[in-house]
Amino acid sequence: MLEAIKIKNDWKTVIKDNIIGMLPEGANLNLCLTCGACASGCPATGLEGMDPRKFIRMVALGLDEEITNTPWVWMCTMCKRCTYVCPMNIDIAAIVYETRKLWPRETRPKGILGSCDMALRNSSCSAMGTPEEDFKFVVEDVLEEVQETQPGWENLQAPMDKKNAHFFLSQNSREPVTEPDEMIPLWKILNIVGADWTYGSTGWGGENYCMFLADDENWKKITKTTLQSAMDLGCKVYLNTECGHSTFSVWMGQKRHGIETNLEIAPLVKYYAKWIREEKLKVNSDWNKDLNIKFTVQDPCQQIRKSFGNPLAEDLRFVVKSVVGEKNFIDMYPNRSNNYCCGGGGGFLQSGDNNARRYYGRLKFGQIMDTGANYVITPCHNCHAQIHDLAEYNGARYHTVHLWTMIALSLGVLGENEREYLGEDLLEINLPEN
Repeated sequence: MLEAIKIKNDWKTVIKDNIIGMLPEGANLNLCLTCGACASGCPATGLEGMDPRKFIRMVALGLDEEITNTPWVWMCTMCKRCTYVCPMNIDIAAIVYETRKLWPRETRPKGILGSCDMALRNSSCSAMGTPEEDFKFVVEDVLEEVQETQPGWENLQAPMDKKNAHFFLSQNSREPVTEPDEMIPLWKILNIVGADWTYGSTGWGGENYCMFLADDENWKKITKTTLQSAMDLGCKVYLNTECGHSTFSVWMGQKRHGIETNLEIAPLVKYYAKWIREEKLKVNSDWNKDLNIKFTVQDPCQQIRKSFGNPLAEDLRFVVKSVVGEKNFIDMYPNRSNNYCCGGGGGFLQSGDNNARRYYGRLKFGQIMDTGANYVITPCHNCHAQIHDLAEYNGARYHTVHLWTMIALSLGVLGENEREYLGEDLLEINLPEN
């Protein structure tokens, strides 16, 4: 007969002791039914011989040494789909976060560590370490080029440090550092709706890898810096760019760390939907009426399941259908809060383990291929990078695009140099007249 596992009386169950307070009232790790609901929809299942069910049992048994030595905690993206389907509502992602904290800081994945430390080097909060003067230069340079070369946009504005602007707009570093033309469609959208907005020369970076590093002190520091920048300018709304982890890190960072603010912390998609409903954004899907190009959409875990829920998922679908046509939209299954994580979040893109990350993405890739869609709209930078990479790695023909790209295309304002992620079928569609 198999022998029962014997637990030493002197074992220190640090992880279990630390997370007891995270459990909902009446929940008990020892009452886990091992039903497998968590593991069945977890893309990280199988990596390093681990899955959420096994992880929870190890925590319950007090196997701290084994848990703190498995790299699986850096492969779990903390997307919370396991919690979403758990009948006991056990927050496995929070337990993974606490486990990450037990790793000596210098032994945590170098990519995540580096992105966290880069953001701490200056007041921009940029995970690429971009100083404020470089950001200002790029914005001014790109803006000037648009004003001089695109007819009708001579008065386009991209304000910096504008006092009492309604919106403080965060900016993911990827655009100003590596693809500055991707900033332009959003500037045009904000101009069309007459939004009163500004960037801040400080605190503009829309990333917080200290959160993924499980570095609470610096997660709080970066969140406080970026919120303070918006408050110092007298803004009313902290408007997150199309970046899921930026949105969640600020939204949850403010709550978790008790940062006082009167700012509304909002995702951009919510305002896209609002402006379309108010007819400030007069999008039109007629361009796709005869082309019948098919689109699907990725529900970012950080923005949907982990923060703003299905109401934001409905706004997202409303915007996409308004832009590409309802008959040309194909939903993934499952979707909304029940959607699978793509594998781009949790710091996985920065962790350096590309083989594991792509294995993780197999469920998402399968979802996309099942839709038969030509394009995947991804209102999140990590989702965009991961889903784009999955296509290239697997030799798939779908294209990955930001939502602002398709909104600007439908409005007929998407410039020729703003079509980096479009396929040949859309390169000349709705081009503005010169």
